[in-house]
Amino acid sequence: MGHRIQTQNRGRGGSTWRAPSHRYRCEVKHAGDTSKRVRGTVIDIEHDPARHGPVALVRLETGKTQYVLATEGTGAGDALEWGPGAELKMGNTLLLREIPVGASICNIEAVPNDGGKFVRSSGTQAMVMGRSEDNKVGVRMPSGKLKWFDGYCMATIGVVAGGGRGEKPFVKAGKKYWKMKTTATKWPVVRGVAMNVIDHPFGGGAHQHSGRPKTVARGTPPGRVVGHVSARRTGKRKR
Repeated sequence: MGHRIQTQNRGRGGSTWRAPSHRYRCEVKHAGDTSKRVRGTVIDIEHDPARHGPVALVRLETGKTQYVLATEGTGAGDALEWGPGAELKMGNTLLLREIPVGASICNIEAVPNDGGKFVRSSGTQAMVMGRSEDNKVGVRMPSGKLKWFDGYCMATIGVVAGGGRGEKPFVKAGKKYWKMKTTATKWPVVRGVAMNVIDHPFGGGAHQHSGRPKTVARGTPPGRVVGHVSARRTGKRKR
């Protein structure tokens, strides 16, 4: 009898595929909302295993402490603001309608007061491109796509801290192991053709080759769902 392939194990679930959220610091979101302006002071810059960039611990004017996404240039002792009417400077969070065209922004809300959903990875930034008559703000995303947001959505001015992270090599496999473990990513990944015949549909044979079509139907049994599932086209694309 064959063994479960990796896609089956992932669908079944378990500790191997579950993100270690008990090690994460907290949910990182904007400290304020669209109703009023909130001020705070950065206490410290800390590492969060849940993300690739650092986070800033701030003490709000109400006395509460909260983690927020750190931008480049932010340090301990800096004063930050969130909400309508905030000062236009690096690290502050304003309504998109208040941010001038051409400004670099990050941590953009998808809908007002959701805390920030877009452009949160280390070293990323977007740019405000223009406004429409129906209170929409056009933003050029890191992918180059132009996306329109509600003018009352908030965004942070600046670039997410931690840029250049991907340029540093892992050097040894142990570093890569712990990095992948923080996001519950299965690593290392073994190629199907390198497995035994009972471990994978592409396994076995006198040499490493799939030995069967790589395109499977949508209703294929779970043990055979490998390769291109319900592909719309196959073969070399003709120009």
